[in-house]
Amino acid sequence: MSHDINSIPHRRYNILTGEWILCSPHRTKRPWQGKTEKDTTPKKETYDPSCYLCPGNTRSTGDKNPDYKEPYTFINDFSALLIDSPMATQENGLMKAETEVGICKVVCFSPDHSLTLPLMEEEDITKVVKTWKKEYAELGSQDNINYVQIFENKGAIMGCSNPHPHGQIWSQMSIPTEIEKKSKHFKAYWDKNQSSLLGDYIKQELEAKERIIVENKHFVALVPYWAVWPYEIMIAPKKHQQHIGQLNQEEEKAFAEILKKLTIKYDNLFETSFPYSSGIHQIPTDGSDYPEWHWHMSFYPPLLRSATVKKFMVGYEMFAGPQRDITAEQAAKTLQNLSDIHYLKQ
Repeated sequence: MSHDINSIPHRRYNILTGEWILCSPHRTKRPWQGKTEKDTTPKKETYDPSCYLCPGNTRSTGDKNPDYKEPYTFINDFSALLIDSPMATQENGLMKAETEVGICKVVCFSPDHSLTLPLMEEEDITKVVKTWKKEYAELGSQDNINYVQIFENKGAIMGCSNPHPHGQIWSQMSIPTEIEKKSKHFKAYWDKNQSSLLGDYIKQELEAKERIIVENKHFVALVPYWAVWPYEIMIAPKKHQQHIGQLNQEEEKAFAEILKKLTIKYDNLFETSFPYSSGIHQIPTDGSDYPEWHWHMSFYPPLLRSATVKKFMVGYEMFAGPQRDITAEQAAKTLQNLSDIHYLKQ
């Protein structure tokens, strides 16, 4: 007897990590049920005198921010990694540890305290992209820095301690586990096919047109077939590139356009400033070429059915593996049907 696998419990394979995710579409036939709630958070002011990240303000360490007009970066006052940590290893039977060194930076996207990426102008988001490129190159060129992780935690629900529009960059000596996993699968596919694993996947998605949310000449944003989070999105360049430093000016603008359009759809979903963690995965900066790599940016948002109802990664997810109720196709259809105009401006 044949079945439509997408309507019954099934597993989906993540080609980038080699991991599986359990999908249970029979549990929730629709993307959300029951009451939906909108965010009632009052509008922020463009400047907050108590904000550590606003221009001209003094941070908790006593350092004063310049009166910046464009994206501004500085070394995190409470860095998780330190560049001058003494090198050491420790091993006691099955217990092993080693020193990790690095540099952690904060990236203020805009001097305007009230903004987020979807409310910023594309030209200003392009300046953020240029800043990411600059920091990736400068940090990656330093001794003992072999990987540069660019990311943003947006919203208190994602642990963001300051509402000012900002992200972070952690650069470190070791190559993180997630990058090692992806490198393994990129390399195996490249050696076998002499082509990009993610590039070939994108071509298949562009033909299917089922999970694509927005695209332009240079980029595509889609719900990955193996998505874990309810409205998870991946942005990737259509051209095979290893890192964001390879973007030309036209591609920088195209990346900014995709970022704005996608985050507007996110905000419109539940008419709230949509929380997420986003991050860019690209090649290590250890001097190797990594021709097999294809850089990409992922968004992991927690909201499931409203501005206040989130997806919890507990129970089975913590002890066995990722699980989701709505399929990637259901999530994509919901996002596809949303307006490209921000709900606050409609």
